[in-house]
Amino acid sequence: MVGKSPAVVLLSGGLDSATVLALAAREGFAPYALSFRYGQRHLIELTAAEKVARAGGAVQHLVVDVDLGVFGGSALTSDDMAVPHHDDVAELDGDIPATYVPARNTVFLSLALAWAETLGSTDIFIGVNALDYSGYPDCRPEYIAAFQRMANLATKAGVEGDAVLQIHTPLIALSKADIIRVGTSLGVDYALTHSCYEPDARGTACRTCDSCLLRAKGFAEAGLSDPALAATAWGGGG
Repeated sequence: MVGKSPAVVLLSGGLDSATVLALAAREGFAPYALSFRYGQRHLIELTAAEKVARAGGAVQHLVVDVDLGVFGGSALTSDDMAVPHHDDVAELDGDIPATYVPARNTVFLSLALAWAETLGSTDIFIGVNALDYSGYPDCRPEYIAAFQRMANLATKAGVEGDAVLQIHTPLIALSKADIIRVGTSLGVDYALTHSCYEPDARGTACRTCDSCLLRAKGFAEAGLSDPALAATAWGGGG
């Protein structure tokens, strides 16, 4: 990693973020992976993130505690709300689903920004996607552009004009199938990934939440088998 510029990569342990980690490395960055224990119902994704970070050559992998569950308001952090399930991906609509976690990407990007500043980095990678996604408002290009503008007003380097922070969103205009094709070409081991919204106690994916359905659609359209389905430790996910 000598001579390479550091970049902070938000790493959830899912398919998209694993692909982004590989893309950051391919672009010549030294990737620093950042994950969060944010009050989510299960921590299987963090175990997956640790494996992905190691396999993807992350220089360092931090897991930060920030409990968004104290506010509730999401099926991913509150036992009072049910995770939606569907029989088919065609049932997904454009409405913001119950699995949206209020301000999650804003909080995550803000903390990524803090780490980037201390690393002397001007680059943050995030795996948001505006095509095959669940309708989250903080995955849209206009949101990312607005955050980038704010970040360059809120940092020492930005104010002093030493550098311009860039939020990299290499997946934002790709379909899930395209993401899988890209990751496969880069050697991403998708058997390590997991982001099912409601796995069982063994970590096996439900296969009927939004994330599972979109993942299955992506592998089917890419003409590939999902290796995670054969890995019973994870059993799939988004």
